[in-house]
Formats: sequence, C-alpha cells, structure tokens
Amino acid sequence: MTAVETLAKGILAGQRRALAQAITLTESTRSDHQDAAQKLLSSILPHTGRSIRLGFTGTPGVGKSTFIEAFGCYLTGLGHKVAVLAVDPTSVRTGGSILGDKTRMEKLSRDPQAFIRPSPSGGTLGGVARRTREAMLMAEAAGYDIIMVETVGVGQSETAVADMVDMFLLLLSPGGGDELQGIKRGIMELADLVIVNKADGDLAAAAQRAANEYTAALHLMRPKASCWTPAVTLASALNHMGLEDIWQKICDYQQAVTTAGTFEQNRALQAVSWMWSEIDEQLHQQFHERLSGMIEQHEAQVRAGETPPTAAARALMADFLQSRAYKT
Repeated sequence: MTAVETLAKGILAGQRRALAQAITLTESTRSDHQDAAQKLLSSILPHTGRSIRLGFTGTPGVGKSTFIEAFGCYLTGLGHKVAVLAVDPTSVRTGGSILGDKTRMEKLSRDPQAFIRPSPSGGTLGGVARRTREAMLMAEAAGYDIIMVETVGVGQSETAVADMVDMFLLLLSPGGGDELQGIKRGIMELADLVIVNKADGDLAAAAQRAANEYTAALHLMRPKASCWTPAVTLASALNHMGLEDIWQKICDYQQAVTTAGTFEQNRALQAVSWMWSEIDEQLHQQFHERLSGMIEQHEAQVRAGETPPTAAARALMADFLQSRAYKT
C-alpha cells in the first residue's frame, strides 16, 4: 500500500492524525508533495460534499474564535462532527504562522468530535489560506458534517470566503451605527446571517439597538438569493445565548436553498471558481519563477518613471509567453 493509499484509508476511517498529515501534505510547496496531494484528493473526492460549509467573518475584537468555540461545542453536543479551519495570519516579518487558534479554543480542541486546523494565510488576498478548500474536502471525507471556516477579519476580499462555503455569517459587536459606518457595503451584501455578539449584561440594550439598525441596513440591500432574506440575530458566546436560534436559522437556510434548487448549483459554480483561482495561482508562481531577474529590472524602471507600468507589464507578458513557447 502506497503512502497516499494509507493516508486515504486513514482519512476515510475518521483518523484525526491522518487528516492532519494530509492537510500538511496539501500545504507543502514541493512539487512531489503537490502531486501526491492531488492523487489523494482524487481518491477521496467521491466521499466529499456531505457537510454544511459555514464561513465566519467579523470585525476585529468581535469574538469570532470565542463564538466559534461555543457554537462548535453546542453542535458536538447535538451529535455532529465539527471541523474548524481557522485561517491564521502569516507574520509579515518572519513569514511564519502565528497559530493561535488552538490556544483560544482549548475546550473545543479537546473534544473528540471536533477537529481544529489553523492554516497560515500565506498572504492570500482576503485572509483565506490557499489550501483551505482542499482541507475542507478532506475533513468532509473524514466524516465531519459541519465545516466552519474562520477568517482573519473583515477585509476587501471576503468574497473568497463566500466562494467556498454554503452560508456566510457576519459577526458584529453592539457598536450599532458607529460600527456600521466602518463596514464595507459589500461585506453586508455577502452576509446570509448577521450575528450581534456580546449581547449580554450592560451591552444587552445596545445589542438590540444595533440589531435593529443592521436589520434596517439589510432591507436596503438586494438579497443574494430570492429564496432567503438575510436575518439579524443576537448571541452571547460567553453565556451560550442564542446558539440554538442560530443553528435553527442555518437549518432553515439549508432547507430553503435546497428546495429552491440553488444549493447544488452554487456548489458547482464554486468548484469552477476554485479551478480558475488555481490557474491564477499557478500562473503567478510560474511567472515569478521564470522572470525573476526581468521583473526586478522592469520594477526599477517603473519606480524611476522611465517606463509606463502598462508597457512594463506588456513586455514581461511577452517574455513569459516566449519562455513558455520555448519550453514547449
């Protein structure tokens, strides 16, 4: 039995160690590891697609990790197997991952029905690890029926999250109108469910006011799907308040999109989007590998104002296409 076959067998048996090793394999940049990872993904693909994929984002300090841990524990208590793919910010200085999510989710990480995997974002636009999609498929093959993807925070490209999950959840704090002003309209338009967290104690009244303001804001936006109107709900991860209601809304959403026939359609469109994002990544990587010296030369000319950026881009593209033709 080959190493790939052994990993595939372990994943399908629900072994967390095998799942972790497989995800590490997909994250490797070595060409032989990437070849092995693709063989592994092809072998487990028939066993994927049987989960609910949830994307979580929110403003910094809103308590995403605390909420996800509380919600994850609630779901495992209902008998579900939960995988949390927490995209971890890559250090700008060292290039390494901070990997703090396991320490923030101590209780959930000890739950035998849960799997937490922090993955370095690697500078990927939107804070989504390039291999999050592969990790999601492997977790599904291992029997995890709820996949939660936690992003670094609200940014300009959170559409990357929406393109890989079934439902997009936006966590906000009881800041109300003040916070609403700082949230990009596009993020609100992506949300299928808005959760006002920390709605307890002295913040309960403020949370209710914020929920009313967010509800009014959503009514001014065009919904993503005709079969679902985005809702706003209150929660307190600290006091485990509102978790049952949130799960019910997720189930209602799943039922609505399935009945409308858009669930499978969205999954198919996401798969095609994934294919094109991979093409973009591979072209970008090959471009830099083949033209590293030329890139530096053209960048220097652009910085000095000697060459228009468009002319430099066209020259580099011509060199790249020529190198491709020469190799062929």
